[in-house]
Amino acid sequence: MTVANPRLAADTARVRGSVDMTHGAGGRAMAELIRDIFHKHLANQYLAQGNDGALLGNVSGRLVMAADSHVISPLFFPGGDIGALSVHGTVNDVAMMGARPLWLSASFILEEGFSLAELEKIVVSMALAARQAGVPVVTGDTKVVEKGKGDGVFISTTGIGVLSEATDIAGSNARPGDAIIASGTMGDHGIAILSKRENLDFETEILSDTQPLNDLVAAMLAAVPGIRVLRDPTRGGLSATLNEIAHQSKVGMVIKERAVPVKPEVAAACELLGLDPLNVANEGKVIAICAAHDAATLLASMRTHPKGHDAAIIGEVVADEHALVTTHTRLGGMRVVDWIAGEQLPRIC
Repeated sequence: MTVANPRLAADTARVRGSVDMTHGAGGRAMAELIRDIFHKHLANQYLAQGNDGALLGNVSGRLVMAADSHVISPLFFPGGDIGALSVHGTVNDVAMMGARPLWLSASFILEEGFSLAELEKIVVSMALAARQAGVPVVTGDTKVVEKGKGDGVFISTTGIGVLSEATDIAGSNARPGDAIIASGTMGDHGIAILSKRENLDFETEILSDTQPLNDLVAAMLAAVPGIRVLRDPTRGGLSATLNEIAHQSKVGMVIKERAVPVKPEVAAACELLGLDPLNVANEGKVIAICAAHDAATLLASMRTHPKGHDAAIIGEVVADEHALVTTHTRLGGMRVVDWIAGEQLPRIC
C-alpha cells in the first residue's frame, strides 16, 4: 500500500515500532497509541465517553478505594505478566476490605524505546484479567520518560468498590481465640519471579499464583458474614501479613508450620536458595481470620471454590500485649515469625 502523506507514514511506523517521546506529547502519536492499543483492547462504555474522567453513576453502599503501583521485573514471568498483575493486585486490595470491586483506573509510565508490540501484549493481558474479574478499566493516563529513566513500563492502578453496611473487616478486628485460615499454598509468586529472573530451572515449572480473589471473597462472606480480617499476603509474605494484623489488633498469633500449605517444589526451591516460604510473596491468596465457631464453615466454603481448594486452618489468635507471631516448627520447637529484615526479593510486584 502506498502512503501518499510522508508525515502520516512516519507516524504510522512510529506507532508500530517502539515508544518515543511523541507518544506522551499530547499530539497525534499519543492519540493513535491510545486508540490503537489501550482503547482497542480495554474498550467499554466508560472509556467510550472519551472525556478526561469517567462518569460512573450512582452506587448504593459505602465506597472503598485502593491504589497500587507495579514495577515488577521481569515484565513477563511464569504464570503472568505486569498487565494481569496490575489488575489482580488492585482488585484484591479492594476485595480484602470485603467490598465488591466495581471500576479500575490505570496509569502507564512508558520508557522511550520500549517495544509497542510488548506493550500491546501487556494491555491484552490486562484486558483479559479485567474481564475475568468483572472489573473494567474506566479511565487512565499515559506518560513517556526518556530512555534510561525507566524500565520499560510501570503501571499504577486504582480500584473503587462498594461495601455493604453490614460488613466490618479490618486489620484491627482480630480477637484472642480466633482462627487463622490460608486460602492456599504460600510462596508461589515470589519463587516464580526469582526463577525467571535468575534463569533457574526446576524439574517442575513454578507458576505465579496471580489471580483475582473477588469471587472467592464473595463466596466466603456469603458463608460467614462475620469474617473479622481479610488480607492478601503479598510483599513480605505470610510473616509480614500476620505481623501487620497482630500489631493492628494488639494480639499475638501462633501458627503451625506443618499446617501452612506449601507446594513441594516451592519448598525445595526455598531450601536450595535459603529462603523461608513464610517470607515469600503471593499474589493470589488470602488470609482470613474469623471466630473459632465459624472456622469450619468458612473453611468448607473456601474448599468448594476453585481458588480455595487448598485452604487450611494454620493457627489461632492469642492474647499477647507484645503482638508476637510464633510458630510450632516441624522439629517440635517454637520460633518467632518476624518481619523480614531488608528486602529479600525486590521488584516482585
